[in-house]
Amino acid sequence: MKKERLISLDVFRGFTIMLMTIVNNPGSWAHIYPPLEHAEWNGCTPTDLVFPFFIFIMGTAIPFAMPDKHFDSAIFNKIVVRSIRIFCLGLFLNYFGKIHFLGLEGIPLLTIRIIITTIVGIALLGNFNQKIKTYLAFGVLGTLLFLAYSSIESFQEVRIPGVLQRIGIVYFFTSLLFLKTSPKIQIGIAVLLLLIYWFLMTCIPVPGFGAANFEKGTNLAAWLDNSILNGHLWSATKTWDPEGILSTIPAIATGIIGMLIGQLLNIETTKIEIIKKLTLLGISLIALGLIWSLVFPINKSLWSSSYVLYTAGLAISILMILYYLIEIANYKKWTKLFLIWGVNPMIVFFLSGILPRVWGMIEIQNPEITSEKININEYFYTYIITPQFLNPLNASLAYALLYVLFWTIILYIFYKQKLIFKV
Repeated sequence: MKKERLISLDVFRGFTIMLMTIVNNPGSWAHIYPPLEHAEWNGCTPTDLVFPFFIFIMGTAIPFAMPDKHFDSAIFNKIVVRSIRIFCLGLFLNYFGKIHFLGLEGIPLLTIRIIITTIVGIALLGNFNQKIKTYLAFGVLGTLLFLAYSSIESFQEVRIPGVLQRIGIVYFFTSLLFLKTSPKIQIGIAVLLLLIYWFLMTCIPVPGFGAANFEKGTNLAAWLDNSILNGHLWSATKTWDPEGILSTIPAIATGIIGMLIGQLLNIETTKIEIIKKLTLLGISLIALGLIWSLVFPINKSLWSSSYVLYTAGLAISILMILYYLIEIANYKKWTKLFLIWGVNPMIVFFLSGILPRVWGMIEIQNPEITSEKININEYFYTYIITPQFLNPLNASLAYALLYVLFWTIILYIFYKQKLIFKV
């Protein structure tokens, strides 16, 4: 049994996925408006809200997906398999550019990569019975992990952590907590996770570096990443990962907070009363996050405890506004654009990451330097988008917005055909 979809939650999810697509696909990484970049280290920009918002929304959706809280071996299997499928979708994104076959290059290699991507996509997004889903999920996971730790050179430094990987892990724990514990226990666990993480990061000396600290590459989370996942971390850092092992602990707390809000939205009370509670909770968590940041800075890469509270407070506040406008004031005419994005998040998450990689492998003649070739991404941005703008920041943003338009058309077709891709 599933409760009726909450439109305001779908709209919030659609807005978040759309913002993610914009910030992940600028025309040029050298020309980005500051709000569309991550904070260099401490601090929080609008871009730093995307990931915690998505985890929060995922947690909020759990009580709507499993309202009767029934738990048995079949339900447990579904949770495990869904978590693995989400994890594998993210993991395969890290593999795509590393796939090689018989020394092929150019279009032949791209064709092989597309074929493999199609097979993996069908295996992880296909609507099979639960038994086949289970076999496929464990099969894909086992294959990817085997390749990562095999002697195959191209996979020896493939990244293991990632955004979808963290989402899969958080989904697993939050779903089980929802089904097996009461809201009071869930609150206690969320608080405990944040306090334990704070203690570990502030009190435990870092082997090889000395005292506990919050600096890049020398903190306890970075040391643990490098110790366990050495060689399989984010290529930009090599020795630590923003979606690493230790920082996933507080991310689970983000999911729990979202799950608690989902339960609040399902209680038998008036919508106005729900608005009041959401407002109070949102403001309180923002304030607590800011206070905690005085000793544990707001930091996305560390997923600091203050970052959890601050971003959760903002997420609750935005959901409160959307809930009032849509569910109470019944102002829904403007929601269609976000709805078509919000009901199909995984297909966008996966393929919007694959397509730029595909286009980056297709090369054509550079019209200005005949001895060189240029990929389709660069050609479109350099020779079609950029000449229309005097400001390179506007050109880069325009490229991202056109990519959003491209996906809006695709998602609109899916929406009209009632095609929803689920893991």
